[in-house]
Amino acid sequence: MEYDECSDSELFSLVCEENEDAKDVIYMKYKYIIDIVIKKYAFSAMKFGFEYKDLYQEALVGFTDAINSFKDDKNASLSTFITLCVDRRLQNTIKKAGRIKNKVFLDSLSLDHIYEQYEIPLKDVISDNSLNDPLVNMTKDEEFDELLNIIEKSLSSSEYEVYKLLINGLSYIEIANVLDKNPKQVDNAIQRIKNKIKIILKTRENS
Repeated sequence: MEYDECSDSELFSLVCEENEDAKDVIYMKYKYIIDIVIKKYAFSAMKFGFEYKDLYQEALVGFTDAINSFKDDKNASLSTFITLCVDRRLQNTIKKAGRIKNKVFLDSLSLDHIYEQYEIPLKDVISDNSLNDPLVNMTKDEEFDELLNIIEKSLSSSEYEVYKLLINGLSYIEIANVLDKNPKQVDNAIQRIKNKIKIILKTRENS
């Protein structure tokens, strides 16, 4: 049987019967989708240290998920569904990486702060793996996203530009070069950003 001459519907029926050849044909037919979607996220991924092979691996997972969850009676075509699944996979992967970087940065602002609730620095609370640590609880997606929204609204547009570069590991000199600003201006902006975030964290702790 010439699988490459089969329609998507016929190939999908064979896939449902665990036909590996049919899966291979679908992959060869639609692998171009992976390259297209990866290009969409390449710049963002680079900022978070992803290599092409890492993105491709995540995209393959999305591709496989699409094949496993596709229903032939869906309104969307197989190619459209694969595109949606691969896109969603890469989007969530990069979003998670951004959340981790934000978490690391926010933790670094508060590690030496002595919280009255514990009467010890937060870094000591974390080292004990305390389940009551307010920043650990904050990592729940909804709560953490809410915190990031509060931070974004508290910063001016210029401060937010600096903040995004700062959490991606750039020094104030590098940020100054990227934004074409005086290093002293950037350093002052970073101090304002840190002070605003510390106030926000303290307010959330007391609420």
